[in-house]
Amino acid sequence: MLSNEEILDSYWKRGRDFLGVRYAIMGGAMSWISEHSLVAAVSNAGGFGVIASGAMPPQILRDEIEKTHALTKNNFAVNLITMHPQLDELIDVCVDMKISHAILAGGIPTAQSVKRLKDAGIRVMCFAPALVLAKKMVRSGADALILEGTEAGGHIGPVATNILVQEILPHVKDVPVFVAGGIGSGEMMAAFLALGAAGCQLGTRFVCTDECIAHPNFKQAFIKANARDAVPTVQIDPRFPVIPVRALANEGTKRFAQFQLETIQKYQNGEIELKDAQMAIEHFWGGALRRAVIDGDVENGSVMAGQSVGLVKDVKPVQAVVDELVSDAADALRRWENRQQA
Repeated sequence: MLSNEEILDSYWKRGRDFLGVRYAIMGGAMSWISEHSLVAAVSNAGGFGVIASGAMPPQILRDEIEKTHALTKNNFAVNLITMHPQLDELIDVCVDMKISHAILAGGIPTAQSVKRLKDAGIRVMCFAPALVLAKKMVRSGADALILEGTEAGGHIGPVATNILVQEILPHVKDVPVFVAGGIGSGEMMAAFLALGAAGCQLGTRFVCTDECIAHPNFKQAFIKANARDAVPTVQIDPRFPVIPVRALANEGTKRFAQFQLETIQKYQNGEIELKDAQMAIEHFWGGALRRAVIDGDVENGSVMAGQSVGLVKDVKPVQAVVDELVSDAADALRRWENRQQA
């Protein structure tokens, strides 16, 4: 009988070779969470860690990369936000630090950004929210794509993972395609691998690990939650746009809805200008993620979590999580192959 690694290799070898790791399991880029400790742990466990650069200034990112290199000799990536005002400087840091992979997220990357990274020998991955954009990014030089559905935690798009997979995966053959959003088990990983995915990305599943620096209150909120608790932010009025973020419902999300109503009423009463009302709503969550992750204020902070949070039952080492995912995925594929042969 084939070993777990042998059976998985027949499905994700392309993704594993692209990432340069033992298992084609990527860690999601979660701000304040995906820092050197967790990133190195995922890579040391055979997966592929990803630093969430978020709003980091260049020197902080340089420090994070140095700390990660000190903890692991294995590959990892840096997730860069394309709308970051210092994106060029962040790319300079990635080039100087000789990282192996970069992920461009938060918008459509420019051809110049992709080229600068590739010219430095860095493999570039991009998120593809639709087939037309997937093809555009491949033409622009993306070395791999990530399909992330609305079931994911944090900033989300409107389309479910299984729809993105059906829309894009059969039509993109030139580059490896990784799938993310709502994946919390090896069985689900196996399903996407069987459909042709090169690997999978998981974020929520790695929060409740020993190596994750999130506050114990944050981890306990995950353990107590179910899928229905992880909801996107509510937009009351289209004149006051709200960036959709999936997080656990709490007092903060209730107050945000009330704050929108009160702010909109002030605008309608002529008490404030439209732009000031929009700015007030936009800034409501300022610092809220840090308050939840670092300070442990899970009632008023933003507890970003994917819908797979209901599958998280305990805190364990990253290695144990990876081993479980690998074993369960291999078992699921083995059962599927046996049924095919019956």
